[in-house]
Amino acid sequence: MGDLGANVGQTGAMESTFSHFGICVSNLARSIPFYCDALGFEKAESHEIGSEFARLMDLPDVTVTSQFIRKGTTSVELLGFTEPVPFGDTSPRAINQLGLTHLSFRVNDVAAVAAKVVELGGAILETSRTTIDLGGTALEFLYCTDPDGVRIELMNLGG
Repeated sequence: MGDLGANVGQTGAMESTFSHFGICVSNLARSIPFYCDALGFEKAESHEIGSEFARLMDLPDVTVTSQFIRKGTTSVELLGFTEPVPFGDTSPRAINQLGLTHLSFRVNDVAAVAAKVVELGGAILETSRTTIDLGGTALEFLYCTDPDGVRIELMNLGG
């Protein structure tokens, strides 16, 4: 029993606190207004990152601008790579593909936010539009994407 007691109070070393999401973007000048003006984030600190982080990022060399944006306690790091050049498919990933599937935001007016998403370079996945009646309360859902194809859920939970 003495050995079990030795572990009490040591759980602090195993505790974790969420820090942020990181999103690689093709154009910071386009993505910052998208996330700030369409989804209510605020621009925060920015860092120029070089070869000191290449090993962490599993790249031979790196030149990237790290731009944090915040909304309440949520932080997102937008990563604008210069070296190496960003790559990838900008079409929305299948929702059942392993890994991060989407970001989700509660909004009061799905149509208004969706219009702003399109205005700022995103796209609406029109076939995803769903309304569910839950005991007389209309719940409204819509998937859209950011300018680089990251899936974003807009939802109005009727209250």
